[in-house]
Amino acid sequence: MAVEELQSIVKKCQLLEEDDFKEEDFGLFQLAGKKCIEEGHIDQLLEIIQNERNKVIIKTMGWNLIGPVVRCLLWNDKENDKRKNYFLVLDLLVKLCNPKELLLGLLELIEEPSGKQISQIILLLLQPLQTVIQKLPNNKAYSVGLALSTLWRQLSLLPVPYSKEQIQTDDYGLCQCCKALIEFTKPFVEEVTDNKENKENENKKLKDELLKFCFKSLKCPLLTAQFLEQSEADNDPLRYFASEIIGFLSAIGHPFPKIIFNHGRKKRIWNYLEFEEEEDKQLADSMASLAYLVFVQGIKIDQLPMVLSPSYILQFNMGHTEVFLQRTEESVLPKGLELLESGLLRIEDNSLLYQYLEIKSFLTVPQSLVKVMTLCPIETLRKKGLAMLQLYINKLDSQGKYTLFRCLLNTSNHSGVEAFIIQNIKNQIDMSFKKTPNKWFTGPQLISLLDLVLFLPEGAETDLLQNSDRIMAALNLLRYLVIKDNENDNQTGLWTELGKIENNFLKPLHTGLNMSKAHYEAEIKNSQENNQAVQKSKDLCSVTVGREEIPNMPPEMQLKVLHSALFTFDLIESVLARVEELIEIKTKSTSEYKMLE
Repeated sequence: MAVEELQSIVKKCQLLEEDDFKEEDFGLFQLAGKKCIEEGHIDQLLEIIQNERNKVIIKTMGWNLIGPVVRCLLWNDKENDKRKNYFLVLDLLVKLCNPKELLLGLLELIEEPSGKQISQIILLLLQPLQTVIQKLPNNKAYSVGLALSTLWRQLSLLPVPYSKEQIQTDDYGLCQCCKALIEFTKPFVEEVTDNKENKENENKKLKDELLKFCFKSLKCPLLTAQFLEQSEADNDPLRYFASEIIGFLSAIGHPFPKIIFNHGRKKRIWNYLEFEEEEDKQLADSMASLAYLVFVQGIKIDQLPMVLSPSYILQFNMGHTEVFLQRTEESVLPKGLELLESGLLRIEDNSLLYQYLEIKSFLTVPQSLVKVMTLCPIETLRKKGLAMLQLYINKLDSQGKYTLFRCLLNTSNHSGVEAFIIQNIKNQIDMSFKKTPNKWFTGPQLISLLDLVLFLPEGAETDLLQNSDRIMAALNLLRYLVIKDNENDNQTGLWTELGKIENNFLKPLHTGLNMSKAHYEAEIKNSQENNQAVQKSKDLCSVTVGREEIPNMPPEMQLKVLHSALFTFDLIESVLARVEELIEIKTKSTSEYKMLE
């Protein structure tokens, strides 16, 4: 029945001129053709399409059959011979139909599916789509841009493979699509490169569309993409995709060194200001992705000028590192740590000049590392963040270290981080004692730094348990200074400032310890009494410490927590007592020495 209906409308249209086709004819042709396809009469449809007398009809109306044909191919339940004919129909429609109508029809089909069907339809239609665009007589740049934008938007919905196994299985087809997308784009890149037709304006528009596509690809999927080991690089589809995208940039006149080293500059030699301002956030992500691909993965790194110094490369990568470290995705954050490490390892210890800290990113990156160390839920990344902060400190010159220490002591708001910085200060003082005296870690400069270390933020009412790491590190530093620096030499300036240290740090600490121990001892007593009262019922009880209620837990566990706090206070008290003992011994011996004189 469907075949007869189609033949009937075709015979009617054969008698008409193209301009005389009515809307009703289009509707009847589409409906009858769709029925033929769905009922499996593909052979009869193929005969109608191949009939030379129907050429005008197919050119004008045939594009409406693309959708039904494609959907049937996606069902994948046809016999091999039948399936072959469906492909033949698709090829003939692409060859014979109006390319403008076909373009819109194909893009609508690409936008339809979701999930795993996204990659299936993209892989099916990329070749026909490429053919259709190449047939267009004009406005090719617009059509290429529209197609690439649609394809990228659909691909961005697919999950990016994270592990080697996921890359190899490629369940959602992203890797296959990326490879196919490169083949789809190549002819248009070559057209821009050859420029045989000498259409400058159209050529520039096409370059712009290709440039936008490259930047979008650098952000998705390449920003979050994981890559196989270098030994398996030849079998890595995402590395291949990255390499080709970077190659496209060079081919269309935007080699990555020119792009990457001018992003963020006030005076630029890259003339795409409009794009940069319009897509600022996207571009920042794309640039960071490009930097990672080049400097960490080594893709196309041989194109970099050999004259670039390690500090110059680090300077431009710090901004890209910051972009990565501001992200929280498990697949993105490590890239910032790797990019930072690759830059720092090229630089000798103690050689990075303090003036670099005047560049915003050289201070914001270590602050971001602190956030990774303290807030990231993944232990390996927290440890990596700590290692990178230490590596960064090692590369700075003395004034740079001093400046960074002051900054982090003022901004970290974390006892453990402050303890880490105080330990680094101690290491620098120790080096100054053992080697040439360093003015940044002796005398007035050191005293100014110690003012940030040897004090309690809220005096005697400071939460000693929360600040225990910092307090222990500060006491250990003070003990070291008392032992190492004699009062007569006073290289560090400690003995001149001893009165202030006692008033701002040691005395309030004594008072705070007494208050805290009394409070916790009282809580232990209350907890024991509560424990006896509820022992039979096995109920949970709560305890308030430092104005905050400890979460409900078994009484034995609460007692353990409270005793642990008391142990911490005892530890602080023992170190404090030892520091005061050393101060007394040193001052007494100095006084006796002066009396003998």
